[in-house]
Amino acid sequence: MKHATEAEPYRAPAWLPGGHLQTIYTSLFIHVPPLATRRERLELPDGDFLDFDWVDGRDGAPVVVLFHGLEGSADSHYARDLMAHARARGWHGVVAHFRGCSGEDNRLPRAYFAGDSEDVERILRHIKSLHAVAPVYAVGVSLGGNALLKWLGEAGETARERVASAAAVSAPLDLSAAGDALDRGFNRRVYTARFLVTLKAKALRKAALFPGMLDAKAIAAATTFREFDTLVTARLHGFRDADDYWLRASSKPLLKAITVPTLVINARNDPFLPAWALPGRDQVSPAVTLEQPETGGHVAFPSGPFPGNLDWLPRRLIQHFDSRTW
Repeated sequence: MKHATEAEPYRAPAWLPGGHLQTIYTSLFIHVPPLATRRERLELPDGDFLDFDWVDGRDGAPVVVLFHGLEGSADSHYARDLMAHARARGWHGVVAHFRGCSGEDNRLPRAYFAGDSEDVERILRHIKSLHAVAPVYAVGVSLGGNALLKWLGEAGETARERVASAAAVSAPLDLSAAGDALDRGFNRRVYTARFLVTLKAKALRKAALFPGMLDAKAIAAATTFREFDTLVTARLHGFRDADDYWLRASSKPLLKAITVPTLVINARNDPFLPAWALPGRDQVSPAVTLEQPETGGHVAFPSGPFPGNLDWLPRRLIQHFDSRTW
């Protein structure tokens, strides 16, 4: 077994203070070059499909699978960065797109959501079938982090059959707290408004494809996540409303049931999740390592002199995986 070196704590650069600036600047202005990837489509028994973008490594090398965030994809800055680091190590890397996030709408009257542990299981089962001997390391970012943690908690000991180690970055562990935070003030005007542009467009196409299932007029008028999740997410995935969805899909209550070595990173100044909603050591299992730096924003963690880089996060993730046996 490899011995992990001491984790390098995250420290934000002095020139980029505050959770909002760290989040927005990183997303918009720190450029990560695209990578050449190999697209794989998995046809599902229910008639739908899942798309995977692969970076191929050495035979027998570990596989890093990334579950992206809300409206993310293989083109997201964090996805490009992690895949580049995996390639540099000679590892396999794969971005597993949730349904409807790979550039093509999915076929069924369903989408993806923060508690979609069934698709997490499908994805990991498929990846493990392709790399039966090599260790699989799973990373979930934001919404994908919540879905991954929920699956890890629900699967318990059997999760070890699929993954050797896991990590979640900026996961909205308490969806009610996150939803309320995103539907207020600056967050609502900036982050929520931006997400709803593409979410509503997809939902309206779904409403046209499946008449009578969704209320297109109400969706078009929605301005909050509470409205959207009640009108769309809950309706498509069997929840009563947004409150029911947020309660039942949150991963925080399941953190005590995780048995796979799992790193959970949340900045305490993340605009998407208030620091008071973060779990304490007594709310997670011994297999879970909590890292809650004071700064970092939401899926940001920029570092270095201006204009900055994103090196800290993938280094920390790979350091975590390097401490596993393979």
